Amino acid sequence: MIDLNWTVSIQIVNFLVLIYILNIVLYKPVRGMLNQRKAKIDGLEGSVTTANRQIEEKNQAFDAGIKAARMKGQSEKEARMQKAMADEQAIVAEINAKAQKDIAAVKAKIAQDTDAVRVSLETEVDAFADAIARKILGRAA
Repeated sequence: MIDLNWTVSIQIVNFLVLIYILNIVLYKPVRGMLNQRKAKIDGLEGSVTTANRQIEEKNQAFDAGIKAARMKGQSEKEARMQKAMADEQAIVAEINAKAQKDIAAVKAKIAQDTDAVRVSLETEVDAFADAIARKILGRAA
């Protein structure tokens, strides 16, 4: 059986002194290091959160810039297409005007040549008529 005497109280005091010494020497420094580590980790997590937010903002700004550049490119493309179409219409109109002018000149030349041929044939109609009549009637001139 166990005897409860004055050594038990010494053991209790010894235990309490040991806990007090261990608390000062071991537990407080370890808790301090753990607290420092936790503070450092919290600071790093805050930095990571800030960096992620900045990255997201930069990505959004980049996406907005790309969208703006695409819209600008599209508007420039449309403006150039409009200008090209206007230039094309001007060139086609110029070519059509030149073609109409050339056609009118050719028609005038044909009309002039037709009149010249008509005049020359009218002067020779009597001679042709006499020649045809002689051949048909069989007379020699």
